Amino acid sequence: MVMELALFSLMLTVMAISVAAQAKPGCQRQCGNVNIPYPFGTGGAECYIDGSFLITCNTTSDPPKAFLATTDIQVLHISVDGYLRIRYPIAYDCYDSLGRSRNFNAGFRLEKFFISHTRNMFTALGCDTYAYIEGFVGRTYSTGCMSFCYGADEVVNGSCSGIGCCQIQIPKGVTDYELSFDSYWSHSKVLSFNPCSYGFAVENGVYNFSLSHFLDPDFGKKKFPIILDWTIGNQSCREARMDPQNYACKENSACIDPENGSGYLCKCLHGFQGNPYLSYGCQKI
Repeated sequence: MVMELALFSLMLTVMAISVAAQAKPGCQRQCGNVNIPYPFGTGGAECYIDGSFLITCNTTSDPPKAFLATTDIQVLHISVDGYLRIRYPIAYDCYDSLGRSRNFNAGFRLEKFFISHTRNMFTALGCDTYAYIEGFVGRTYSTGCMSFCYGADEVVNGSCSGIGCCQIQIPKGVTDYELSFDSYWSHSKVLSFNPCSYGFAVENGVYNFSLSHFLDPDFGKKKFPIILDWTIGNQSCREARMDPQNYACKENSACIDPENGSGYLCKCLHGFQGNPYLSYGCQKI
């Protein structure tokens, strides 16, 4: 009996995920391993709610890869609960005995999507490292952290308390970031074991710091997942309800004002599950 109940519960969970991942009828449901639930869509304009929610599907790779609109930002997962997971490269600033040898200052600008301030951390690696992030779209901000050490024996694997690795929260309500570095001694005092500074935003719990990353020649090629929050439009729930023709929340759903950013979200009422952005997408459990 217990096993039957567990299997039934699992079946309901799978069904709920499947229903929530529904695309608009007649539209492509997947790109490779990524489900594309409405209000996102790929293909014709009728498949997504507006241009910000267009998913470009690159079929030249195997499996195909999903990208956010016309950007080079790869999408790994889309949730109707108001977030999506993307993959983005890290930045680096490297030195040799002659000075700076190579660098890459990563960053992106988005108009509609907000970098989650609760599900990501900005992370910087290095023993002679100042790493800054700043943004200019919507909310203007500037923040960063510093990391110092004088010997490899000072570094503690798994710790990002400022000795070899530091982490800070990303400000609330930001849609972009640009990353840059500075160094006191151009890594000259730690060059034997730490020639580079690295910086990246990363989903909470994904990255585990290790001293070995300092000398890994491929570390600068890595990409890490970042969580973005999304909402519908720029209106609050109260304002959106006054425009029923464009109101995105369908039958058996409720409107929610988001914690991060402007606009609103839709959620199936208690006792219902599915995609609240599709007509009768919320079905009774």
